[in-house]
Amino acid sequence: MPAPLPAPIRTYQPETYLRRFMPDPAAFSGLLTPAAERFFIVPVEQMYQHFTRGGAPARSTAHSCLLLTSGTARMHIGTESYTAGPGEVLLVRAGQVYSFAPGDVNTGLLCHFHDDFVLGPGESPGSFSVLQFWGAPFIRLDALAAGFAEQLLRRLLADYQAHGLQHADLLRAYLRAFLHELVRADSTSATTAAPNAAAGLTQRFLQLVATSLRTSHRVDDYAARLHVSAGHLGKCVRHVTGKAPAKWIEESQVLEAKVLLYQSPLTVGEIALEVGLADASYFSRLFKKHTGLTPLAFRRQMHAS
Repeated sequence: MPAPLPAPIRTYQPETYLRRFMPDPAAFSGLLTPAAERFFIVPVEQMYQHFTRGGAPARSTAHSCLLLTSGTARMHIGTESYTAGPGEVLLVRAGQVYSFAPGDVNTGLLCHFHDDFVLGPGESPGSFSVLQFWGAPFIRLDALAAGFAEQLLRRLLADYQAHGLQHADLLRAYLRAFLHELVRADSTSATTAAPNAAAGLTQRFLQLVATSLRTSHRVDDYAARLHVSAGHLGKCVRHVTGKAPAKWIEESQVLEAKVLLYQSPLTVGEIALEVGLADASYFSRLFKKHTGLTPLAFRRQMHAS
């Protein structure tokens, strides 16, 4: 009888993330509630100072958006590293793997929101191109757009601090206006040139990859689940994102492994199985190709930081 698969990676809500990774969770007791999963906004300088060891690789259940007004913020989102400065935005979509380093000195606003809070009936994250899974995590605003965006977030902050979620409709209106500012500024949005059908198929594929690596790790597997041919899936995904489906799967396997190496005591062989690779040696080579470290060296580095 085959050995059971290890438990899936935990996906964090704000309450559980803060309790685990913030040295003093009580500093943000207002966020230690289930309601914070729907929406919250805080001055980033009030939160960053409490993360003395940074944030380990993790996945969120909702979207997080950081607008800086001074200083810099460093963050790993997916397979890339980003450094944002004043007037620039870092955006982590729901389901994406992210981490950040300690020590950044900055000011700005951090807004966290769930699809259920911002979207209307029948809408999907695709209604806002900046919320689509493959969208660019880094958006640079010009001076005028940055001013408008900051005003909207300041208004959100003032109402949220005074009333919490009591005026949810008003908060939603300001948040949607802010997202429209990002859409207008995001000249890299793939959906502006992609047919709706291809964009929709790509969105569904990437969402499946984010949640199904334990059981599906071949392009054919995903094509079958999406009821299309592997060739059609490949054509659509490459057109919309510029990367082949196999590349997305490979990068996602490495990201899953990073989270497991930090969050679990699983062996390298067990982690390889968790991300759909039966050959631990191949997994180690793949991991080193993407990170420059062996899995065990990465684990030691994360626990030493």
